[in-house]
Amino acid sequence: MTANLHMEIAGTGPAILAIHGFTGDSETLTPITKHLAKNRTVITVDLPGHGKTGLVEKSSYYQFDATVDSLNNLLERLGYNQVDILGYSFGGRLALALAIHYPTRIKSSILISTSAGIENKVLRSARQRTDNHLAQELIEKGIEWFVDYWMELPLFSSQKRLSIDMQKAAYEQRLRNDPRGLANSLIGAGVGNQNPLWKQLEKIPGRVLLIVGEEDNKFRSLAIRLASGLKDAEISLIPEAGHTCFLENPLATINVIDDFLDQGIK
Repeated sequence: MTANLHMEIAGTGPAILAIHGFTGDSETLTPITKHLAKNRTVITVDLPGHGKTGLVEKSSYYQFDATVDSLNNLLERLGYNQVDILGYSFGGRLALALAIHYPTRIKSSILISTSAGIENKVLRSARQRTDNHLAQELIEKGIEWFVDYWMELPLFSSQKRLSIDMQKAAYEQRLRNDPRGLANSLIGAGVGNQNPLWKQLEKIPGRVLLIVGEEDNKFRSLAIRLASGLKDAEISLIPEAGHTCFLENPLATINVIDDFLDQGIK
């Protein structure tokens, strides 16, 4: 048994599954997915605890590996034997795991601002405690407090360059999430609660595009490490952008994705 994920399908052509990040939903990657839907079938999902999927039946469904299974089952139920996959941040970690655990399902992978988890056991345990504490604070203090806290993290400081309307839209989207759902997601699938994937990267089939904002120093380093462990990977740096490069410089992000996918058709 797996979670029943809310999904949206747009466009026609080769299929690509797009997976949002933590606190996001199926609309988060719209700058990319709207463009891709001109020539492709784009499947977007709301992860457990997020968007219209919201609260799921069992607490075990929020766990990282269970979420990977839910994504695979969704594709199977829809009849897609093989797809390209695109994941951002938390969604990128899930995309990595999906390609590792279900390699015949994935043709190629596009990973934006992605990590393979925390390998050091001490650091992972510390992050687990932090994630679990933050989840408890979220329940106690409410969704508005949490969204304010989340959007002020240094990781997202480059979003200040976005227009006021875009910042407002991102804020309001996050507020629509159920606080219990986000808390359960943190506890079940936060990076501190995920088994690292670094030693399994060679299992990932096909080509991999690693996209990272030029100003996102932490994830630039992680992209280099990821590329060194993958069989066929390339890194694209997005100028004038940080962690959410697909919002901060959507045109450059779309261009590198188009080039990557077009190469796969040739």
